[in-house]
Amino acid sequence: QTREQETPPDFFYFSDFERHNAEIAAFHLDRILDFRRVPPVAGRLVNMTSEIRDVTRDKKLWRTFFISPANNVCFYGECSYYCSTEHALCGKPDQIEGSLAAFLPDLNLAKRKTWRNPWRRSYHKRKKAEWEVDPDYCDEVKQTPPYDRGTRLLDIMDMTIFDFLMGNMDRHHYETFEKFGNDTFVIHLDNGRGFGKHSHDELSILVPLSQCCRVKKSTYLRLQLLAKEEYQLSSLMEESLLRDHLSPILIQPHLLAMDRRLRLVLQVLAGCIEKEGYNNVVEEDLSGDTATHRGPGHR
Repeated sequence: QTREQETPPDFFYFSDFERHNAEIAAFHLDRILDFRRVPPVAGRLVNMTSEIRDVTRDKKLWRTFFISPANNVCFYGECSYYCSTEHALCGKPDQIEGSLAAFLPDLNLAKRKTWRNPWRRSYHKRKKAEWEVDPDYCDEVKQTPPYDRGTRLLDIMDMTIFDFLMGNMDRHHYETFEKFGNDTFVIHLDNGRGFGKHSHDELSILVPLSQCCRVKKSTYLRLQLLAKEEYQLSSLMEESLLRDHLSPILIQPHLLAMDRRLRLVLQVLAGCIEKEGYNNVVEEDLSGDTATHRGPGHR
């Protein structure tokens, strides 16, 4: 998918392309939102022959390289889905754009735990998930560990806002560092299905926020700041992305879409505050009295 193309409207979210520029843009967006939960990602032009094929010791990977009918070097690797000649990555003739992410600590040093996202989609052409048919679904989540204490539910709200701004519907699981138990943060990994459509705002991504009506004060203040003309999200993203070697990373319509979606997030939060009151929606996390110290009965 080129920078100018949008995901076809008839594609299901689980059939969408994985975009290297989305991984890059997600890292910059995560920093601007001040979450800082995406490992550093940078774009790079890779020589598939000299930097992959000729240096790999993985014979299975090496065997997936071939020359296409257009005389380009291609490979498809080993994986569960889409690893076939029909879904190969091809260079021109062997140069290809890619995103490179910094390694997280080795699992022997820092084990990670994978959690099923409570608002996971059904990944089925006809079935709906429970949250899509039950408007009170969040009440059930709030009584279920690890969402019944600490900041985990609020972290999910952060991730929901992050995903909505880039149009990512593919957040089926998330990871945390095991060592810290529930007193940890959510790692924002796997963002390749973001930034597929700039002409459509997928409001279903915001359902966790509209159902739970909860947000950290630090997040709320940051969103309000990024809605101001002098700190406009699209302008900050454009300036930040200029530093990447594969710039431009996003075309203008994607940048403007983020401003539009940010206004929608603030509208949802304004509705929540009007309905439930500021103190029941905006959770203080900028002083010593944080959500971590609240009892499980607190909203």
